[in-house]
Amino acid sequence: MSDMKLTEEELKRNSADIRLESIGGLGANLAGKMLAEAGVLRMGLNGYNSASYGSEKKGTPVKSYVSLRQPDVTIRSANPIEEPDVVGVFHEALCKTQNCIAGLKADGILVINTTKSPDEVRELTDLKSGTIVCVDAMRIAVEEKTRVNTAMMGALCREVPILDPEAVREVIRETFHGKYPALRDANIRTFDRGYEEVVTKVYAPDAEAMSHHFVRPVSPMGYKTQPMGGVIETAGNSFLKDLSASRQGFVPELDLNTCIHCGNCDQVCPDMCFVWSERTNEAGRSFMYLDGIDYQYCKGCLKCVDVCPTNALTQLREEDGYAEQKMVKHSFPVYQA
Repeated sequence: MSDMKLTEEELKRNSADIRLESIGGLGANLAGKMLAEAGVLRMGLNGYNSASYGSEKKGTPVKSYVSLRQPDVTIRSANPIEEPDVVGVFHEALCKTQNCIAGLKADGILVINTTKSPDEVRELTDLKSGTIVCVDAMRIAVEEKTRVNTAMMGALCREVPILDPEAVREVIRETFHGKYPALRDANIRTFDRGYEEVVTKVYAPDAEAMSHHFVRPVSPMGYKTQPMGGVIETAGNSFLKDLSASRQGFVPELDLNTCIHCGNCDQVCPDMCFVWSERTNEAGRSFMYLDGIDYQYCKGCLKCVDVCPTNALTQLREEDGYAEQKMVKHSFPVYQA
């Protein structure tokens, strides 16, 4: 009951409900575990960590939850955190496919891996109020040859009052020393850079923001809400499929000037991203020529880069709008009911 005597500002500094929004392969699950370990074992707080995800593979949605309280405050629930104080978005593209800020409190904190400014993120997410923290965690991870999770943890420690950066740093050091000792120092550097290289802006709550409440989404596949006969209306091979949110920050870049149209890329691509057309050569013979990549279907696995014999396909860090500008669409026929 002691927390009932604290002011609102003291409560904010003495507790934190954190939800991490990510995709498989970026390390959000491990980040949640390390934050909870730092809070409970290093700082003496009460806390818990849980995660929700489907198949354990790269590119699939992942949510990790961390709740921390002062040692005299009991945590009585281990449910998914629906109204967090802090949301960490490990992959900017998730904001286009799902409501990452659902339930975020009016004075909450949004930490996002992005190259955008806080004002641009606010427009992207339609966040009404609170603190927006932008960090280019992908660039830091690429330069340090690590993953974005430790950079995001650094940014979180910078902005979440209850988190002790030194305690989290010690957990990172211990975790990587035991599992991947060669990556220990690089991940400490990644954490420190994430802590330092943030751009933060605070937006004052307004009446509209204060009246916002979390609404739990209704599953379209419940026994009352699923289509008649259990029909899957958006099948995996549908032309409606969009895999952009499953990319971990990289896409294949195609240079048609060095492409020999051998088809190796098409053979290894799991999602048929490559667009071909039949044309005649100088001798009048018909051949299939590569026209480009339909990035709507590309999940950034980069298998095509590995097998390209001429380096016509190379790994490129995806910049905002690049896929839309360079996309060559398939000419699939669209069924009209």
